[in-house]
Amino acid sequence: MLVLCLVWSLQKVVLKATSLDMAPIYPMGVRSGVAAVLVALLMRWRGERLSGHDGTWRAGLAVALLFGFEFLLIGEGLRHTSASHRVVCLYTAPIFAALGLHWCEPAERLVAVQWLGIMLAFTGVAIAFLGRSQGATGSSLWGDVLSLTAGTAWGATTVVVRCTRLSRAPVTQTLLYQLLGAFVLLLGAAVASGQTHFNPTPAIWASLVFQILVVSFASFLIWFWFWLQRTYLASRLDVSSFLTPLFGVVMGRCCWTR
Repeated sequence: MLVLCLVWSLQKVVLKATSLDMAPIYPMGVRSGVAAVLVALLMRWRGERLSGHDGTWRAGLAVALLFGFEFLLIGEGLRHTSASHRVVCLYTAPIFAALGLHWCEPAERLVAVQWLGIMLAFTGVAIAFLGRSQGATGSSLWGDVLSLTAGTAWGATTVVVRCTRLSRAPVTQTLLYQLLGAFVLLLGAAVASGQTHFNPTPAIWASLVFQILVVSFASFLIWFWFWLQRTYLASRLDVSSFLTPLFGVVMGRCCWTR
């Protein structure tokens, strides 16, 4: 979980640092499409079915839309606010996931002291890193709102995965749904809004390789696959992701990213 938090926080800094050479939603769409192909090849190699004839297609469509919407909001938010603010607002997701699972999944219900821990954790992060200067603009506030909404979409995705047939489906199938949704929504939004500018610098190529292989393929498979989501309660596991905004703020400062 520590390694995953480092990877996820670094990807936000990388997107922000390369945003002048490539609008954020464009590389996120590209990486999702390539990673979807890699996941499909892995499924074929493992002998898994690619279709949703097992009755998961409705839930799969829901998580595809939520996942794509989340990253669309992330990309747009990065155009208006800093990487540090964006990562803090996004990681309100565990709160929304815990709230939804509390009502939808009896095994995920949290007791009062656990709710207090969640609120204290996020409050501490917000106090430490969301203090705004007097020069804050309406654009940066809008970026924070978009990032906060992305956190809501992420939390809703967790609820759908745990409370539908996707909880019993192969994790590769769930990830394929999500990557395809992100690919279609993000590439479509990039083309429609004219955000397809691409300046092929070495930093851009390195960023794409990192996002495709490390973030969209390896880290998401580990998150869903190995012992994490299948062994630990999702609401409690999500809380540990509060490390990500801490890493994101530190790395954002070290990389001179606003």
